[in-house]
Amino acid sequence: MPIQKLRNYLDKNNVRYSVVSHLTTYTAQGTAQSAHIPGKEIAKTVIVNIDGGDGRMSMVVLPGSRKIDFALLREVTGAETVELATEDEFRDMFPDCEVGAMPPFGNLYAMDVYVERSLAEDEEIAFNAGNHRELIKMAYRDFERLVKPKVLEIAMSGS
Repeated sequence: MPIQKLRNYLDKNNVRYSVVSHLTTYTAQGTAQSAHIPGKEIAKTVIVNIDGGDGRMSMVVLPGSRKIDFALLREVTGAETVELATEDEFRDMFPDCEVGAMPPFGNLYAMDVYVERSLAEDEEIAFNAGNHRELIKMAYRDFERLVKPKVLEIAMSGS
């Protein structure tokens, strides 16, 4: 079960969280609707490839109602190129997760994590728990303490 690794990690670090079950969904907005949570309060995890094949895969975490501003992300990371990673490129990096449902814990997968600043302003964060049927809700400050993301303004309106 994909959620177990994450739950064990959160429990080991004394984090209070709740699990929200919902209908199977494959988009952040669909998940928000199914879980009865506003789309801007769902954090989606997007995998990007920074500086191409010889570069590094990283996680970008942003509200479900927003999208990555690639020019801004390239600028703030000092990268020459930043592009969406394909599922084939990152599928094997998350063997305990369903494709597209990775939780934003790059520290568990040896990846940098970039968080859109607006998420850091919320008290809670909700995100896929490794599958398309469950969310984890927890305090943002606990997420930040464990993941140590780089908080940047890297998103624009739209989904």
